[in-house]
This record gives sequence, C-alpha cells and structure tokens, in this order.
Amino acid sequence: MNDVKTNTEIGRAGHFTPVASGDGAYSTFSPKPLPPDPPLVVDAEMQRLLDRANQALGRLDGITLLLPDADQFLYSYIRKEAVLSSQIEGTQSSLSDLLLFEHDVVPGVPEEDVRETTNYLAALNLGLRSMEEGLPLSLRLIRRVHGELLRGTRGGETGPGEFRRIQNWLGGPGPAAARYVPPPANEVPVAMADLEKFLHGKPVAMPVLIRAALAHAQFETIHPFLDGNGRLGRLLVTLMLCSETADGEERVLSRPLLYLSLHLKRHRDTYYERLQAIRTDGDWEGWLRFFLEGVISVADLASETTKRIVELIERDRKQINDLRRAAGSALLVFDHAVREVVLRIPETVEQLPISEPTVATAINHLERIGILRELTGRSRNKIFAYDEYLKILSEGTEPL
Repeated sequence: MNDVKTNTEIGRAGHFTPVASGDGAYSTFSPKPLPPDPPLVVDAEMQRLLDRANQALGRLDGITLLLPDADQFLYSYIRKEAVLSSQIEGTQSSLSDLLLFEHDVVPGVPEEDVRETTNYLAALNLGLRSMEEGLPLSLRLIRRVHGELLRGTRGGETGPGEFRRIQNWLGGPGPAAARYVPPPANEVPVAMADLEKFLHGKPVAMPVLIRAALAHAQFETIHPFLDGNGRLGRLLVTLMLCSETADGEERVLSRPLLYLSLHLKRHRDTYYERLQAIRTDGDWEGWLRFFLEGVISVADLASETTKRIVELIERDRKQINDLRRAAGSALLVFDHAVREVVLRIPETVEQLPISEPTVATAINHLERIGILRELTGRSRNKIFAYDEYLKILSEGTEPL
C-alpha cells in the first residue's frame, strides 16, 4: 500500500500530496532540490565510513596495476555488473547466459532477459565513451544512456531517452496499492534540472562519494522515466565515480571497477527501505551509511577478486609452460581465453596468428589439463570457457 503521510507539509526531503479520495486514493512525493536541508550530519561514525570507503576505492584503483592486462579483466567484470543490476529488476539471466548469448548461443533463460543485460552493458559503455569524448555528466548524457538501455527491449515502447509524461509508480497494480508513487510528470523536468546542477557541484561542492549517494537516491525518488530507472540510477553512480569532479579534480576511479549492484542485490529489501525512509522521515544519514557500507564491501571484494584472478592466471601460465613444445600456441589461446572467458574455435582463429588445427590442438591441451571446459556437450560448434575464471566472476550472480 501507498502507506505514507498524506498532507502537503514540507519535510526535509520533500512533501507528499494526496491525489483523489476513497479506495483509489494515493499520494505522490515531490522531492526538494539537493543538498538536504537541514544539512547532512556527518558525525564521527559517518566520517570514519567515508574515510574507509575512500581508502577502499584507492586500493581498488591501485590493484589494477597487478593485472597483466586490466582491459581484459574489465571486459568481464563489467559484464558481471550488467547481470547483477538486471537481476535486481527481476531478470533471470546469469553471467554464463550472457557470455553464451554474445557467442550466438541460445541461453537457458528467456532471451528478453539476456537482451536487457546486454543493453545495460552497451549503455554503460556508451556513457563512459561519451564522457571520454567530452560530453559532461548531464541530462543530455542521461537521456542518451537511457535510450541505449531500453533499445529493442520490452521497455522500448515507453519512450527511450524521454522523460515520462504520465504518472508512474513502484510495486502494485496501481498507484493506490503501490509501494511508492513518484512526483507527477509535470514536475519531472524541473526536478531533473535541479539534479543536474547538483551533479555539477551546485549550489555547494561536496565529496564525490556523498554526492553520488545523494544523487542516486534523488534520481530513484524522481523516477523520471517510465522504465529502466533502477538500472540507470545504478549506472549513474559508476559514471559519477569515473567522471572528473565539478572543480576539475581527478576522477575517483580511473577505470569503472566499482559496482554497487552486488550489495544492493544482497540487501534488496533494506535498499528499498532506506530510500523510502528518506521520503517519509528525511533520513538521508541512514541512506548514506548504507551506501558507504556498500562501497566498502564491494570495493574490498573487487580487490580480493582481482588478487585471486591474478594468482589464477599466474598459476595456469606455469602449468601451460610445462607443455613444452605445445606451450607457445597454448599460451596464445590461453591469453585469448583470459580476455574472452568464453570462446569458439572459428572466432579464435580469426583473432590469433595461428591456424585452425593449431588452435584446436591448443584447446585440447588446455581442456586436458583442466583450464578450459566445454559448455555445450555438442560434437560440433563447441564452446569453451576458462572454467575457474568464470567461476570466480560468477560468484554472487545466481538469479534471485
């Protein structure tokens, strides 16, 4: 139920406005512009969390120096985030499903679920590329990324890249039974313009992590699109951490390695409760603590995952060197497997300077010593995965 305050008294985060009456009654919520007023209370506990979060991000950003090829790892890690963020919205695709789909294999879940995941990946890459080309983090960029997010999916008919023109709601068959009802459509343009100013450090500058936490919550509260708001709100955090700050300082992360979706998936009910507590009680501090705890948890986990993968690659390279004369071609195929995780012989031949029989032999060697595993069980058109690498990346991506 839309069990919220039903008067227009302005609270710390905004105000609820009753709509209609009787059984169909509900209340919309209109947020105040950021930053919070009265201002955030950053006490000693909050400052410790902020310091720990920044330290965790610093470790994560630095640990990529250990990787033999950071782009290889990033290629796969972004796909993990695409899977996790889509799962929060109810899709059932796994990381394996996504990788198989990218190799033209029908996944074991509805194809629409996998398409939503691939679109998330494309939207993130579009946002990062657009910023690299000079487009600032802005409403124009947000609309562009949203258009990519919904391209060709079941939400594609709901105005990709366009702010909504009708009322929406979260949960329930209608607004009267909804968990939350965002502001009316006519308020969205002004609310988003205010959010854009905040993204640029106006009216006041503040630490990037705090600004990212507040911006994500505000975006979810406005819910400016008819579909895709949750996924785009999580993308917004990554884009903020990888963009230059308003006053030209260096970005927090040089590479997009921090994703909160694993934390939000594991604590999904608390996630929604903390967002709603902002609206009903003005509890920005409770949300900020939850957000910073997630940054610490996910950054530390990503650092540990990176170390494990570095150790795995080093161990397997030593094992391949023991193949003696076969080691040269096997190492070429192995490096390709590190980059792709999932591979087929024809595509591998196209990308490596060795013949198809040599690739096939190398794959046989890697399969025999337990590095590659065949996924389809077929006698033709086989697909192989870097098995242990895929297992490490897949941790936490089991469908809800």
